[in-house]
Amino acid sequence: MFIQTESTPNPATLKFLPGQTVMEQGTADFPNVDSAKSSPLAMRLFTLEGVSGVFLGNDFVTVTKQESTDWEHVKPSILGAIMDHFQSGAPIIDGEQSGNVHAEHSGEDTEIVGQIKELLDSRVRPAVAQDGGDITFHGFERGVVYLQMQGACAGCPSSTMTLKMGIENLLRHYIPEVTEVRPVGL
Repeated sequence: MFIQTESTPNPATLKFLPGQTVMEQGTADFPNVDSAKSSPLAMRLFTLEGVSGVFLGNDFVTVTKQESTDWEHVKPSILGAIMDHFQSGAPIIDGEQSGNVHAEHSGEDTEIVGQIKELLDSRVRPAVAQDGGDITFHGFERGVVYLQMQGACAGCPSSTMTLKMGIENLLRHYIPEVTEVRPVGL
């Protein structure tokens, strides 16, 4: 098994591509060890000193390191842990793989929310996945779209610029009812 590694815009995060499917559908974000109990792979990665976050995409694993850790010290251990996990045949997620999905929304602006989700799924999420992350819809209220950045994109120095200059401009261009995009925390 050969695992490729790609840098991301977030210097604290690397993207690992094992050459096979990681998540059948959706994504899974584990910003800390307590959130990783449902994923044997994420739990294995959190046992490594210096790992502070794990994100699972369709064909990649994104790992975030602690600020005090150097990639040259933790990267070989991460590669080994991912390889060992895939070779063991253990599941990536225990039980059903549900993955991250957009929040449900009902009300008079349901049609607008549908358009927002469609643009996110067709235009934004594929680009964000290239950088080792994901973005999910959390709400729409009085012209403001609330989104959550995950994986490499959470905590990335350029995430605010991505939200404001990229995603906000795209949504405002196609959906005049959108006036602003704001991030939601974990």
